[in-house]
Amino acid sequence: MSIAAKKSKKIDMINGPLISGIVRFSLPIMATGILQHLYNAADIMVVGKFAGHIAQGAVTSTVAVVGLITNASIGLSVGANVIVARMIGAKNKEGIHRAVHTSIALSLICGLIISIIGLTFTEPLLNLMGCPREMIDLSALYVKILLLGAPINMLYNFGASVLRASGDTKRPLIFLAVSGLVNVALNLVFVIVFEMSVAGVALATIASQLISAVLVTIVLVRDKGDVKLVIKKIRIYKNELINIIKVGLPSGAQSVIFSLSNVIIQSSYNLFGPVAVSGVGVGGSIDGFVYLSMNAVYQAALTFTSQNYGAANYSRLNKILRSSVLVAVVSGIVVGGITIIFGRPLASIYTNEPKVVEYALERVYIMSSTYFLCGIMDVLSGMLRGINHSVYPMIVSVVGICGFRILWICTVFKYFFSLTTIYISYPLSWIIAFIAMYIGYMVFYKKLIKRSASESEADLSAK
Repeated sequence: MSIAAKKSKKIDMINGPLISGIVRFSLPIMATGILQHLYNAADIMVVGKFAGHIAQGAVTSTVAVVGLITNASIGLSVGANVIVARMIGAKNKEGIHRAVHTSIALSLICGLIISIIGLTFTEPLLNLMGCPREMIDLSALYVKILLLGAPINMLYNFGASVLRASGDTKRPLIFLAVSGLVNVALNLVFVIVFEMSVAGVALATIASQLISAVLVTIVLVRDKGDVKLVIKKIRIYKNELINIIKVGLPSGAQSVIFSLSNVIIQSSYNLFGPVAVSGVGVGGSIDGFVYLSMNAVYQAALTFTSQNYGAANYSRLNKILRSSVLVAVVSGIVVGGITIIFGRPLASIYTNEPKVVEYALERVYIMSSTYFLCGIMDVLSGMLRGINHSVYPMIVSVVGICGFRILWICTVFKYFFSLTTIYISYPLSWIIAFIAMYIGYMVFYKKLIKRSASESEADLSAK
């Protein structure tokens, strides 16, 4: 590790060891993602325990819609991560400055757009999903309050992406730890003391997100290195905007389309009634921790690849792929195994209803045992984006995952009407997607090596 990396305690992604580096990078992000996931989990737990299963169902029935907001934010922030990391790898200080300030400006603009669009289409979307009548008013209220905080959420995600691109994954974790504690405390106060039900847990989430956004902004402003944020210089730089959009827009579009397919799947869950909807939501909240453990490895693969691509260190890419897949599979199996073993007591934390627990366990057993397949797929998706191919993984995800699942619901599910039938579509779609992404990665990688060799020959000839 370089002297600068040691002093800043940031990870050397270009020269340092890979497996230990990926693990060091992933663990804080994993913990950060879990804390972020706990926002919604705490909402589900508190309303389930103190406001009843109808209020709990109102929150869990919006998982797909809330996921649409969250995934759009995270997907767009991928562009900031990739471009800042690429500039760091190339040691382009002016490029880093422009990318950081463009990212922050873009986060606020995109957050405002998401708020406006989301508030306009909340009720139609919930009706399209077939949200149970007894829940729809509470569900709409919950989503609308969260949408008001979309610019705050976007600011945090983009700011955290900038820090991670520089190798700093610990401070975003600390910020979410603080805001997570505030979220839980406010949940209890608003629901138990003020009896605000779903409105209370939504307001608690926004308040805690505001804290994490303010903290990440303060760190960027006080940074002494290349990612320092100067408030007066926040603006859109054309070239950096184009580059961020080239990576972030396909990623964000993929996340939106992915979430829309989940909205369709949620409408299938709603056919089984309020108790099943609550159970599916609880199970999804539990197995969501498995996904987050592997999504952290995806972000590691994305950032390591982007820095090495920026440094033209192409010979290291396949080593990053192998190391990332190994870490993703191990984390998926370990965390998945934990959720299966402790599934019942975990579900009981969310609800006092035995039937809700059984519905939750049905999902956890299938999803948690196969989520490592999603981890492999995500690593390949991150690698492709890191080498400047963001459209291909979007197409694969739209067709191989969303398209396959919708086709499955329209065909197989009609003949085998059960929740298990829906769950089986997930691992099948992951297998299809990671095979297609691996083929694409190998094709693009070979072209990259061939182009690099040609450029080297041209340079030698010129000399």
